[in-house]
Amino acid sequence: MDTIPVKAVWQARKRLFPYLPKTPLVYSAPLSGHFRTPVWLKLETLQPSGSFKLRGAMNVLLSMSAESRQKGVAAFSTGNHGLAVAYAAKQAKTQATIFVSEAVPTAKQAALQASGATLTVTGRSQDEAGAACIRHCQQTGQTLVPPFDDDRIIAGQGTLALELLDDLPELETVIAGLSGGGLLSGIGLVMKHTDPTIQVAGASIVNGAAMEASLAAGHPVEVAEQPTVADSLLGGIALDNRWTFKAVQRYVDTRVQVPEEDIAKAMAYLYEHHHLIVEGAAAIGAAALLNNSIRPKGRTAVVITGASIHPKEHHRIIRPYL
Repeated sequence: MDTIPVKAVWQARKRLFPYLPKTPLVYSAPLSGHFRTPVWLKLETLQPSGSFKLRGAMNVLLSMSAESRQKGVAAFSTGNHGLAVAYAAKQAKTQATIFVSEAVPTAKQAALQASGATLTVTGRSQDEAGAACIRHCQQTGQTLVPPFDDDRIIAGQGTLALELLDDLPELETVIAGLSGGGLLSGIGLVMKHTDPTIQVAGASIVNGAAMEASLAAGHPVEVAEQPTVADSLLGGIALDNRWTFKAVQRYVDTRVQVPEEDIAKAMAYLYEHHHLIVEGAAAIGAAALLNNSIRPKGRTAVVITGASIHPKEHHRIIRPYL
């Protein structure tokens, strides 16, 4: 297995420090009271690009040579990674080209267009958009910024775990959404290096969960994408996955799949109790708690990953549960 030294996460933190804020860790009185154990929310929604994805994207851009940066970068995305790459490219004073599929919500497409990146909408799935992006990089010489399966991405996402341990040294459980696995690979790397008893838990969608299907098969497999309120969790993990498949196998203790209605209910819960407007993918960790599929073990942190959702769409989803 290809392994990433935890030192790489510390190096990423030093690299990112001048560019990214430390995001808040907020105590959740409602969740803590419900489970009779302390629960905090890590608000990655307050990153400049709106999600945790900026950590990995910025780490890649800042790791590149000046010559490579000058040629520009490209990425394929369900939205958040593209917004992160666009923001990072602007900070690095270079051009970004972002590929998305037709399945990406129009609100995210509009945000990408407004970001200053060149947007290309192609294909019916994340995998088809990814294939087009790779061809583009081969033709133009732009550097691909992978969405998750890259050691620099994983190290960047792992800086979130360092912040959690700064603010909550006695952390016992951390919960985050699971799709391609970049975030949980980084979190798991740091947590298991620090204290192997820390429980690392991942929550996936039910339909179209590529990592779950791959882990069940014992190797990366392709899955068909299906409509979901957590569209940021769509997409495959790549048949030639090098990093995240093995890292999730190694570091993630608990994995669950969360039904659509429970994700929507969690979005409503976070709005009602914490005044947070978050996308479905960001609410899935809270959903896994609220439907009791994950039981918190002691001091628990739930990563609220992103806020890429139009207010009208958010209202439509949560209205039945308020």
